[in-house]
Amino acid sequence: MQQRDTVDDIAEQWRRVDPELDLEAMALIGRLRRLNVRVDNALREYFATCGLDSSEFDVLATLRRAGEPYELNARALLKSAMVTSGAITNRVDKLSAKGLVERNPCPTDRRAVLVRLTPAGKELIDATLPGHLENEERILTALDADERAQLDTLLRKLLVAHGDTESLFD
Repeated sequence: MQQRDTVDDIAEQWRRVDPELDLEAMALIGRLRRLNVRVDNALREYFATCGLDSSEFDVLATLRRAGEPYELNARALLKSAMVTSGAITNRVDKLSAKGLVERNPCPTDRRAVLVRLTPAGKELIDATLPGHLENEERILTALDADERAQLDTLLRKLLVAHGDTESLFD
């Protein structure tokens, strides 16, 4: 028998109020949302030990995985982060103030700015990434390899069904 979670209690309350309700979707979405909060908290706690927040890590990681010269324009950062241009500007401002990124004029478009990792930013993301991957492994320890693969397939299917298909490489 599976151990009960908080969503089981919520569903039980609804069943007492209205036994005719179909709660399957509510339970799944509830579990996804509750898990998202716990995952966000675990990530936030780890990044704080590195002097970062999740959004700063995201920008640094995006620039690092872009490869040398670890530089992207704001449009590419926006596609990766799925936030507003104002949010990217704020993130870049914070990282720039910390000396982790720099803004440079785009040589081919005077209106555009390129954001580049500084040596300190590259050093920090390279030092942070192994612990981040360990933290994510810890978060997933309840699942074996087959369960992870199944969950990955199902989550990808949901993301595609809801339009998360835009390529980062265009």
